[in-house]
Order: sequence, then C-alpha cells, then structure tokens
Amino acid sequence: MATAKKTCTKAGGVHFSQEPPSAGASSHVHFDEKLHDSVVMVTPEDDGNFMVKVGFLKTQHRYEILFTLPDIPALGKDVCRAPVPSPHLRITDITPAAEGGLKITCEYLALQEGVLCEEVLLLSETNDDVCVRVKVHARVMDRHHGTPMLLEGVRCIGTELEYDSEQSDWQGFD
Repeated sequence: MATAKKTCTKAGGVHFSQEPPSAGASSHVHFDEKLHDSVVMVTPEDDGNFMVKVGFLKTQHRYEILFTLPDIPALGKDVCRAPVPSPHLRITDITPAAEGGLKITCEYLALQEGVLCEEVLLLSETNDDVCVRVKVHARVMDRHHGTPMLLEGVRCIGTELEYDSEQSDWQGFD
C-alpha cells in the first residue's frame, strides 16, 4: 500500500507523518493549534488603509468582530470612528492593544447573501487631515445553508428576525 506524503511550506497547517505506518498502527494527522485560516486576517493595503477578512457569516445574524490593527503613527494616540453611519457595520470600541496598535471591536449585521465589503473610517482626534479606511470583507451565506464555523475574533451575538407570513400564528378576523 502506497503512503501519501505531504509537505507544507506555509506556516501552520496539516502535517502528515513522514514515516510509513507499521503493521497494525494507525496513521495520524496533526493539526497546528492555530491554523492560518482560523483567525480574522488584517491586511494592509498599498494606500495605507486596511482589509479585514472575517470569513463566512450567515444572513439575518448579528456578529461582534474583534481585530487588531498595527500601529499607525499618523493617527496618533487619540483615535475615533468617523460619524459616517453605516447601516451594517459600526465600531463599538477602540482601545490601545497591549502589543501595540489598536484593538477594534465592531458589530456587523449580515442582511444579504454574497461576498460583501463594508467600510468604516478611523480619524485622528489631533490631526484633521488623517483618516484610515478599514474595509471588512465577509462571505455571507443564506440562513438555510447551515451554520458556518466562525473565525477566532468573530462571535454571533444575535439574530435578526424577519417577518414570514407563512410562519405567522396570526389568523386575522373571521
């Protein structure tokens, strides 16, 4: 019986044993404690803004998303969110991270299916000319297609019920 060997040059992932299994022994697959794809990913863009990938979410659900931006010297120490309303994404907390940078907590309401990108702006309270755009990228699946495994940093905090006339108990007047 041929033994499959897999090597992985990426940090983190699945590791297969390099030794063929002995008779009667089972082969083992070992998973790293933190897979690269299991956490919210923050990626700096060329223009100084950031893309935050939060993975799969489910329609009609509300999520708390927690991520850390690296230190942004131009923003300074006093940072606030822009007063531009976003119907689906809002920052609920901005605090300095212990390891440096900014720890951002936001709330996201997934109302439609598809690949969605919502954005918020961070402003410097000391320099009116500085603004950093944070784009939150999510893949939102229909509520009838199962439950996604949420990334570390994403937590479901509720559902948004929509009216469905077929499920209503109200009978009206006769």
